Amino acid sequence: MHILIFEASPNTDGLTAACAAAAAEGVSAAGGCFERIPLAERYLTRCNQCDDGWGGCRSIHHCDGSDDDFEELHGALMGTDGLVLVTPVYWGDMSESMKAFTDRLRRCEATLGEQSRLFGKPVLLVAAAGGGGGGMISCLANMERWVQHVRALPWDMIGIKRITREVKLATIRASAEAMVRAHQG
Repeated sequence: MHILIFEASPNTDGLTAACAAAAAEGVSAAGGCFERIPLAERYLTRCNQCDDGWGGCRSIHHCDGSDDDFEELHGALMGTDGLVLVTPVYWGDMSESMKAFTDRLRRCEATLGEQSRLFGKPVLLVAAAGGGGGGMISCLANMERWVQHVRALPWDMIGIKRITREVKLATIRASAEAMVRAHQG
């Protein structure tokens, strides 16, 4: 099973990076393979709302309005069996890089319904709230709504904050391992 792990923090030594590493360990423990994709290092712009607001995302299910890394990442999703989305919590929501990526992906995939290229693929969602954990639940709710729109399978939703770091990193590892084992050929 091939899993893409999208992490969305510029801090390569912080809580979000630790969560992505835990997910990678779980995927490996189950015999799967993974690729970690640091979204903060990719060039992603917000949706340009081309033409009448929909452009190619609605008609050809590709973004034709930006010259950035989105379509490369969108294409990579087609060859994967599942996803892990790990974001820091900013203002009760996903980071800007995760939000730009998922917003544009939703526009390309959601209107396909059950033909979505993400249909039925398991997705592990992780919201890493640095301080006391404020905004973690609303962030996870927004991520869950995105999974529903693109018709993927919400495998698990895990909130983590500094004081729960050790137990939640173990939970992320275990959930990623279980996801791969449950979906192996």
